[in-house]
Amino acid sequence: METTYEKTKKRELASGQIYEELFLGLEFGMSRKDFFSTCWELNKHGILINGAHELMVRYQPDLPSGNEANMFFYPRFEGDKIFYMPVEFQYRNWFPTNPATTSEKLVEDVVGLLSSWYGEGFFRVEDKSGAFAMVKIDGNRLIRVYIKSLSAVRVDILDLRVKDITEISS
Repeated sequence: METTYEKTKKRELASGQIYEELFLGLEFGMSRKDFFSTCWELNKHGILINGAHELMVRYQPDLPSGNEANMFFYPRFEGDKIFYMPVEFQYRNWFPTNPATTSEKLVEDVVGLLSSWYGEGFFRVEDKSGAFAMVKIDGNRLIRVYIKSLSAVRVDILDLRVKDITEISS
């Protein structure tokens, strides 16, 4: 029996729709050189800065809750073209006992932000352990949002024409 996720993925891939847009002018298929020049321009305007993090570019988006957050990202390339964008979000005022900055609240905020960028349509997928992800698939573009740690939420944006999510190691 196919899951909602499998049905949605099959339907969207079969639609033939192609979505290249990521965010901030970045796109699937963008070359490494174009990625760096786009980030350099955004850096010169104070929109992006270097992050002291594995995902080395930092952006500070406006979240629906109004909480301030850092968004860290750095793409992966296949054949010198972006095909996968791992992103991590963290509230800037996160504290373990602050109920307004839990990872569950951050998931809601991130899904709200991404819905404003990519449209509605996120749905919940759970595994047997109860761990969950919020997923949206548009044509070739898969977006998966899940809790990474007490203070961080991870987002994977993947071009399904290049690889499946099961082929990506975090």
